[in-house]
Amino acid sequence: MIRIHHALLVLTCLLSPLAMADAVQDEIRARFADVQDRELTASAAGLPQAMAQFYAARDWAPVWDEARLTGLVEQLSALYTDGLDPQVYGVGLLQREPVVGESPAQKAERDLIATRGYLLALLHLVKGKADPARLDAHWNFEGSPLEPLSGLAAAREAAEKNALPTIFQRARPARPQYNALRSALARYRVMELEGGWKTLPAGSPLKPGMRDVRVPLLRERLQVAGLLGLDVPADPWRYDDALKAAVMRFQAESYLSSDGVVGPGTLAVLNIPVSVRIDQIRANLERLRWFRQETAGDAVIVDLAGYRIAYVRDGKTLWRSEVQIGKEYRATPVFRSEISHLTLSPGWVVPPTIFREDALPAIRRNPDYLSRQRMKVFNAMGQEIPASAVNWRNPGNITLRQQPGADGALGELVIRFDNLYSIYLHDTPHKSLFAASQRATSSGCIRVQNIHELAVLLLDDPAKWSREGLQSAINERVTRNVKLTRKIPILLAYWTVDVGADGYVSFKPDVYKQDVALVAALDAPTELAPLL
Repeated sequence: MIRIHHALLVLTCLLSPLAMADAVQDEIRARFADVQDRELTASAAGLPQAMAQFYAARDWAPVWDEARLTGLVEQLSALYTDGLDPQVYGVGLLQREPVVGESPAQKAERDLIATRGYLLALLHLVKGKADPARLDAHWNFEGSPLEPLSGLAAAREAAEKNALPTIFQRARPARPQYNALRSALARYRVMELEGGWKTLPAGSPLKPGMRDVRVPLLRERLQVAGLLGLDVPADPWRYDDALKAAVMRFQAESYLSSDGVVGPGTLAVLNIPVSVRIDQIRANLERLRWFRQETAGDAVIVDLAGYRIAYVRDGKTLWRSEVQIGKEYRATPVFRSEISHLTLSPGWVVPPTIFREDALPAIRRNPDYLSRQRMKVFNAMGQEIPASAVNWRNPGNITLRQQPGADGALGELVIRFDNLYSIYLHDTPHKSLFAASQRATSSGCIRVQNIHELAVLLLDDPAKWSREGLQSAINERVTRNVKLTRKIPILLAYWTVDVGADGYVSFKPDVYKQDVALVAALDAPTELAPLL
């Protein structure tokens, strides 16, 4: 056996470069004999077909010479700043020194590993690594359009021309937020390598003006976050005005009470480890890959974790406001739809869950609840019946309807869009709750501050539907639907990281606990067929 192996090695070494190239070409062709004619799809499962067409267009010749391979390893290694693991794409295998006297089969294997990693990396940058539909049953976003044949041709041309930086950059979302998050992730990776930030000890609340041995640690923590300059004050133990301003911004952008007092709540957020923040950035980079095409053009965008809403027209933000969203146990789902019409002076049919969990217990406690809430009772036939005729211990198949009014659950106005969850945007009598820093307070629908302003923009008819004209129609106290002249997309999205114009990275509370599952999906092995 030793003699046979030695003879094969000698034979391999004696092959001319041309003969070796032909042998490698034959090896690659043989690998794809059974998959050439299968349908090409833009997914990891379709990689064998993609690779077959990639090489068939080159008459099965290998592509990754030393220069191209060096450039590919460089690009794959940079995926670390996209929140992706370069090892998934074969970087470790590609960095190994070639074996002396490599056989045609070994050379072909190396070329195939490079191509698979290359195509998979581009696919993940364009569409995301994790499947959002597996993580969220409500998911209905269109995602990034990717025509497999043209995408594959562009990837092949970039490899042949050794233009890999260009194709990788084209694959990433062309949005400022994405590049800002990549830069932030790189900074936070360095922080982690340097040991992260120091934990602030517990104790009595730190307040502006006081002196405390923990103040230098607090100042250092906010310097690391990018909220405070590196200057050392004359009295480093004193909680001065500059530190107060930094703390208040940290609190505001962490959705905490912005009072400048570092109490238990603020301390807990300051002490969240850098590793957790890195995972949060990674999760949001993936979300931006999912949403890359969704925020162009005209749209109403609801940032659920940020309790914010914006109206974008022709890619420019015309209007912003605050929202209240569903409580954690009645979470507002993430989905896409189109706004079709408005309801002025809406009545409210109490949904089954709210009837069972909220209204019915309230009625049992206080028989005057229905009259105070201006609610009427209807039987299964839709006929109004007196409340006294109902056994509220076992009410049966009844429905409660609240009459229109500014103090009703929906306020004066509802903005409607088709969905399976009976979710809509609406006015609210609970306007004081907009002052809260965290606003997961509704039963699932989205309460909008200054919703009348948004309605006027959506109606887009200054002559008929000015702010005054809208209010005049509402004041008639007659429930009516008003169709939009064209449907406007609405996106209910979920982002837990923001990057300010000055580069400061702020982290929102993960109110619906979605980041952990997403990071786990990013870290899960990619299901790939073995190299053929």
